Amino acid sequence: MDIESPRIRQFVPGDLDDLYRICLQTANNGQDGTAAFRDPRLPGDVYAAPYALLEPSLALVAEDPVGVGGYVVAALDSQDFDRRLERDWWPALRVRYPEPTPQAVPELSVQERFALHAIHDPWITDPALARRYPSHLHINLLPRLQGRGCGRQLIAALIATLRSKGSTGVHLHVRRGNQRAAGFYRHTGFAELPGTTARIFAMTLRP
Repeated sequence: MDIESPRIRQFVPGDLDDLYRICLQTANNGQDGTAAFRDPRLPGDVYAAPYALLEPSLALVAEDPVGVGGYVVAALDSQDFDRRLERDWWPALRVRYPEPTPQAVPELSVQERFALHAIHDPWITDPALARRYPSHLHINLLPRLQGRGCGRQLIAALIATLRSKGSTGVHLHVRRGNQRAAGFYRHTGFAELPGTTARIFAMTLRP
């Protein structure tokens, strides 16, 4: 494998299919989720594409000689982003991915259930969380780029951009059981928030 250092660069529209591919191949707690989705576009439609298309200035990719192998995407104002998704993104996806009937639910993978729930009953950012940490992010790396500093570089570049846009804090969600991700976020300066139902990590961006 070529060990040339990956390059961190701004997302461009031609990267969108790569984001879909990476999102699918990391959709099982960081592992390949291909077998968990009958429609391979579903995870990208929920966790990657809306960010890249609605807030492209906050989308970065990591690229090596093989191609794009990682990305970070974010929303500057999470509450505003929730409203934009409800207005401009979820309606079309609700048509494409109908809400499953109770009889169909047992046939779905856990990953599919999470994604469909996000479409039909979206997570709404808690106002108290948004006051302290208004921005949020998603990051994914394929195995070939893991352990090479790419994740840290992507986070650092995104944080610099968020600060330049006036964000005072950023948060993210980690699924329970994904200890590897939790360890990564701690090493990059995030702290787990206590007393929350969801597992949330956050970082203050004030000077």
